[in-house]
Amino acid sequence: MNVKKRGLFITLEGGEGSGKTSVIHELGKALEEREIPYLVTREPGGIRIAEQIREVILNPAHTEMDSRTEALLYAAARRQHLAEKVEPALAQGITVLCDRFVDSSLAYQGYARGLGIDEVLSINLFATAGRFPDITFYMDIEPEVGIARIAAAQGREVNRLDLEGMDFHHKVREGYEILAAMYPDRIRKVDASVSLEEVATEIRGRLAAALKDFGL
Repeated sequence: MNVKKRGLFITLEGGEGSGKTSVIHELGKALEEREIPYLVTREPGGIRIAEQIREVILNPAHTEMDSRTEALLYAAARRQHLAEKVEPALAQGITVLCDRFVDSSLAYQGYARGLGIDEVLSINLFATAGRFPDITFYMDIEPEVGIARIAAAQGREVNRLDLEGMDFHHKVREGYEILAAMYPDRIRKVDASVSLEEVATEIRGRLAAALKDFGL
């Protein structure tokens, strides 16, 4: 019997302005060249219910939002997105490229908001039934550089997290460094401060090596 091989779950992580959207485009082109079916999605969002939750979370007017409320809303959006879109695609042998997943909640709410990485992890283990990505590319960049990129980007969505102070964004980066040490086999760190061409070259090489590890 011909059993369809499960798709890979690949996530992109990083602070604000780290260039995840551009990198996902490069990963998609690389998968197309290898004739590997894939889809691109994002968090929070990706499906109707999760996109509505995204509007609540990231609305710049919602400055009174409690940190625990924020963490729970992210987890709720994540659950619906995973159940409705990600898991069905993976089961069909489609590789999923997702802009953010659990690591974002651990870095932003767990570490930067001070809720605790373990505490936020427990919420998300319930929400995802223990699902983690197969591969995570962490786009590392100095917060000042990332925020400057956002300021220079015309038409880019400015959300509530973009308006946080620089101390918060430095804590987010520290959180990601902790996660990279916690999950060294899954998280592959990429220098996002260099040119897009250099990032594209590196990310393609990293992807090729990762696919080889998974027998693709």
